[in-house]
Amino acid sequence: MNLLYVAIGGAVGSTARYLLAGAINQGRAPHAAGGTFAVNVIGCFTFGIILAITEHRGALSSSARAFLLVGVLGGFTTFSSYAYETFVMFRKCAVSAGCAQCSRAGVSRAAGVVGGTRWCDCCRSG
Repeated sequence: MNLLYVAIGGAVGSTARYLLAGAINQGRAPHAAGGTFAVNVIGCFTFGIILAITEHRGALSSSARAFLLVGVLGGFTTFSSYAYETFVMFRKCAVSAGCAQCSRAGVSRAAGVVGGTRWCDCCRSG
């Protein structure tokens, strides 16, 4: 049954990513990574929130975790697209932009998860 939840969640997350990244990238150069970057940061932050709630309250069943974390957020965040956009930068000899893209990607994902868990900690104690 969890497989069905993951599949449905993936469809929801992928659709949300497509719409949000497209809206952010509207009017930018082709293969602009701003929308994908924003989606990945939002997805990691949301992952951190769900992780914190689950760890502190045990509030989610395994099916809900499969739906939200693997399905929705797995479909929403898209590191393969981000990697492709970075590859395009390098291919076009935009080496400094590609390097900046690589470094901010790792830092922002980690910061998103930490930020989400800390935000929940503050809300709980506040």
